[in-house]
Amino acid sequence: MPMTQQSGAQVDLSTPEPTLDQLVEAERRVPDVAEYAGGVSSDSQHAALRASVKQLGQLLGEALTRHEGPELLAQVERIRRLSREHRDDELHAELEGVDDATAVRLARAFTAYFQLVNITEQLHRWREIAAAQEGPLAATARRMGEALDRGTIDRDLIADVLSRLEYRPVFTAHPTEASRRSVLELLRKIADVVSALEDPQRPPGQKPHLERRLAELVDLLWQTDELRIVRPEPKDEARIATYYLQSLASEVVPDLLEELDRVLATIDVELPAAARPLRFGSWAGGDRDGNPNVTPAVTLDVLALQHDFGLRTLIAGIEDLLTEMSASTRVVAVTEELVASLEADAEALPITHAATARYNAEEPYRLKLTYARIRLQRTRDRLADGTPHEPGRDYLSLDELLGDLSLVRDSMIAGGDLLTANGAILRLIRTATAMGLGLATLDVREHSGKHHAALAALYDRLGDLETPYADLDRPDRIAVLSKEMASRRPLLGSNRFDLPDPAAASLDLLASIRAALDAYGPDVIETYIVSMTHDVDDVYAVVVLAREAGLVDLGSESTPASARIGFAPLFETVAELEAAGPLLEAMLSDPAYRRVVTARGDVQEIMLGYSDSSKDAGIAASQWQVHRAQRGLRDIARRHGVVLRLFHGRGGSVGRGGGPTGQAVMAQPNGSLDGPIKITEQGEVISGKYTLPGLGRWNLEVGLAATLEASVLHRRSLLPAEVLSGWNTTMDVVAGEGQVAYRRLVRDPALVPFFIAATPVNELGKMNIGSRPAKRPGGEGGLDDLRAIPWVFGWTQSRIILPGWFGVGSGLAAAREAGRGEVLQQMYGSWPFFQTFLSNVQMALAKTDLAIAARYVRTLVPEDSAGLFAIIEAEHERTVTEVLAVTGQQQLLESSPVLRRSLELRDSYLAPLHALQTSLLARARNLPDDGPQDSDLQRALLLTINGIAAGLRNTG
Repeated sequence: MPMTQQSGAQVDLSTPEPTLDQLVEAERRVPDVAEYAGGVSSDSQHAALRASVKQLGQLLGEALTRHEGPELLAQVERIRRLSREHRDDELHAELEGVDDATAVRLARAFTAYFQLVNITEQLHRWREIAAAQEGPLAATARRMGEALDRGTIDRDLIADVLSRLEYRPVFTAHPTEASRRSVLELLRKIADVVSALEDPQRPPGQKPHLERRLAELVDLLWQTDELRIVRPEPKDEARIATYYLQSLASEVVPDLLEELDRVLATIDVELPAAARPLRFGSWAGGDRDGNPNVTPAVTLDVLALQHDFGLRTLIAGIEDLLTEMSASTRVVAVTEELVASLEADAEALPITHAATARYNAEEPYRLKLTYARIRLQRTRDRLADGTPHEPGRDYLSLDELLGDLSLVRDSMIAGGDLLTANGAILRLIRTATAMGLGLATLDVREHSGKHHAALAALYDRLGDLETPYADLDRPDRIAVLSKEMASRRPLLGSNRFDLPDPAAASLDLLASIRAALDAYGPDVIETYIVSMTHDVDDVYAVVVLAREAGLVDLGSESTPASARIGFAPLFETVAELEAAGPLLEAMLSDPAYRRVVTARGDVQEIMLGYSDSSKDAGIAASQWQVHRAQRGLRDIARRHGVVLRLFHGRGGSVGRGGGPTGQAVMAQPNGSLDGPIKITEQGEVISGKYTLPGLGRWNLEVGLAATLEASVLHRRSLLPAEVLSGWNTTMDVVAGEGQVAYRRLVRDPALVPFFIAATPVNELGKMNIGSRPAKRPGGEGGLDDLRAIPWVFGWTQSRIILPGWFGVGSGLAAAREAGRGEVLQQMYGSWPFFQTFLSNVQMALAKTDLAIAARYVRTLVPEDSAGLFAIIEAEHERTVTEVLAVTGQQQLLESSPVLRRSLELRDSYLAPLHALQTSLLARARNLPDDGPQDSDLQRALLLTINGIAAGLRNTG
C-alpha cells in the first residue's frame, strides 16, 4: 500500500484518493506537549500555587512592617482592595496624593510581589510538567517510531538528520532584562526553599528551619535594590549569560542528552557520541551593531571570561568522574591505544606522573582523567597568562579533550564494559561536545555600512578604480567585489600602517577574530553576521576584508579554499525579507563565494529578523514575509546542494517574533528545517526559561524535540498545491491589508508624539538595563531612529501592546469580506503557521488593557495627538472580533486556560502600578529638564517600569 515518503503523516495514498479533510488532518503537526507560558493548568497545582503565593505574600507583608512600619502594609492592602473592586477613580486619587518617597516604597512592594509570583509560578509549572507521562523527546521518538512502522521514513534518514542536528539557543545582550542578577539569585533560593517545604518526604522537624529561612530570604529580597546603579558594560552582560550557561552545563545538559540517547534507542536508532544535537551561542561581547561599547578588546576579554568559566566547569566534571573511575587492570583489560597515550602523558607531564602513578598505576581510567584534568587546568592558565600552547601539556581545541575522553570510553567498549562506557563517561563527552571549552560560540555582528566605509578607504589609497568606491552604484560595486573575491592580490600589500579609521576599525575587528581562533580553537567564533544586508555586495565586502585579515583564502584550481569563519546576511525589514531568496541565489551562483561556502562544509547561515520587520510593516506582514522567505531560501539552498542554517532573531514579546519556541519551530515551512537551527534568547526570556534548572531542562527539551521532529517528519507537504495556493492567497490578503492599516497609523505625523507621551519610552533609557543605546546614533528623533526593543517596551508598559496585534483585525476582516471566512477557519484548524500566529496575537490581545491605556492618554497625551487613540481602540475591537470568529471561541485564550489564569492572578497588582506610573510620569514631565536625575520621583518611576515588566512577564 503506497505511502508518501519523507513525512510523518499517516495517510493512505492508494485509490480511492484521500479526502482533503484526511490530508489536512495528516498535516496537523503541533506537538502534543504544552510549553511554559506562565501559570499552571491542573486544579491541584493551581491550589498549591495560590497557597504558596499567599504564604510569600504574608512574609512580604511582614518584611514591609519590619522595615517600613505597619502604615505601609495597610496602605498596600487598601490600594489592592480598591484595585480588586475596580474602584478606579478612588485608586487614582489615592496614588496621586502620595509623596515621592512613599511612591518608591509602594512601587517596590508591588514589584516584589510579582517577583515572588513569577518564581513560584515557574516552580509549580515545572512540577506539573515533570509529572507528565511522556516528555517532548519521548513523544517525538514515538511519532518517528510510528512513521518507521508505516514505512514513510527509514532509519537512514534519521541517522542522516542526526549527523547535522543542532538546536542552538543564542543568548543575546539586548537590553530587555529589567531584573538584576542579585534579585534573580535570591528568587532561585526562595524557590528552592518553597520546594523543600512542599516536599511530602520532608522530615517534619525541618519545617521550622525552612520557614525561618524563607522569611529571611523574602526579607533580603526587600532589602535588595532592584535597580542597577550604573549601566552594565558588555563584559557584565557576558557574565550574566555565563551564569546561566554554567548552570545549564552542570545541571541540565547531561541529563537532557542522556534522555535523547535513551528515547532514540527505543526505536533502534543510535545517537553517535560525536553528534552535537545541542549547542549554545552568545552575542554578549560580539554584537557591535549600534553599540560603540563593543570593541575588539572587549570581544577578547569576553571570550577569556567565557573560557575561564567553561574550563572550570569541565574541570569540576572530571573531578566528579574521578571519584568513580576506579576500574583496575587486575579486573579489566585496556586497549593498547590507551596505554600508549598514558605513556605519552607521562612524558609530557612528568610531575603529574610522579605524583599519581604510585597510587593509580593499576587504575588507567582514573590516571588518564587525571592527566586530562591537569591539561584543562594548564589550558586555563595559558589563556589567562597569554602564553603559547604546549602540545601534550594543555589543550588547543575541544577535539583534543574529546580525543582523550574517547580513549577511555573506547577502551571500556573494547573490554565489553558497555554499561560503564555508556554511563558517566559518555555523559561527560556529550556535555563537553555541547558546551565546548567556552560554554558557547560567540557570534560577531556588524552593520554593512562599516565594511563599505573600510573598503572605500582601502580602494582610495590603492587608487586603481576609475570611480571612487564610495560613488559606485550597487551593480558596479557588486562587480568590483565579485572580481576582488576571485583575485588573490592583497589590497593592503606590505603597507599596513597609517590606515584610515574606517579601514583600521574593520581590520582590527577581523584581526581580533583571528587571534581568538588561534587562541581558543575553531568553534570560538563561527559566524560573522552582516546587519542591514540589502544585496550581495554587503556580504562580499566582509569576505574581501576577511581575506585581508587572513581569515579567508579562496585557493586556486589546484588548492582548496579555506574559510575560518562563515558569513550570514541578516534580513531585517520586509523589503529585505522579500529579496532574501534572490540574494541567496546570487551569492551561491558566484563561483568565488560558493568556494567560501564549500570551505564551510556546504553550510550557509541566514539570519531572519523579526523586530524591525514588525516595526516597519506590522506583525501580520512581518510574520508572513518571514515564512515566505524561508520557503524561497529552502528551495534555493536545496538546488545548490547547500545545508541551510536559519537563525531566527526572535524577541521576547509577540511584537518581536516571540512566543513558545517549540510551536514556532514546528510552524516553519515543510523542509526549511533540515537539522540545524539557531534561535535568539533575549532579556527576560532567559531568566523566565532558565532560572530554575527544571524549567531550563523542559524548555531545551521542547526546542530540541521540535527541531528533530520537524527535520525528520515534516520534509514535504501532503496538501494539494491548489489548497496551499488558496491559503497563501488568503494570507497575502491578511498581511497586505494588515500592513496598510499599520502603516497608515505609524506614518501619521501624530504617532511619534503620541507614543512618546503615552508611554515611558524616554524614561526607559535611564534604567541601566543594557550596554547598547536605545536609539540609533545620528538620527533626528523619529520612529526610524528608535530601536525595536524600546518600541515594544513602551507600548507594553502602557498596556496598548500595539506591535503585537495592530493591523491583524483589518487583515482578517478584509479576507472574510472577500469570501474567505471558511478558508480562514480551515487554516486555523490545520496550518501550524497560522495557528501559531493567531495564538501569539491572542496572547498580546489578552495582555492589552485599553481601559488602563485610556488613563495614560487622558493624563499624558496632548490633545493634538490624542485622537489616535480612537483609531487604536477601533482596530483593537475589530481584531478581537475577527480573531474570535476565526478561532470559534467566546473569549480570548479560551483554549489557553493556563495563561488566562496567570494573567488573572496578576490583575489586582498591575492596576496600582499603572496608576502610580501615570501619576509619576505627569509629575516628572512637569519638572525642568535640568532637575535632579537621582530623585525619589525618578527612582519611583523606574521602579514602576520594573514592576510592570515583572507583572506582565514581558519587556521587549
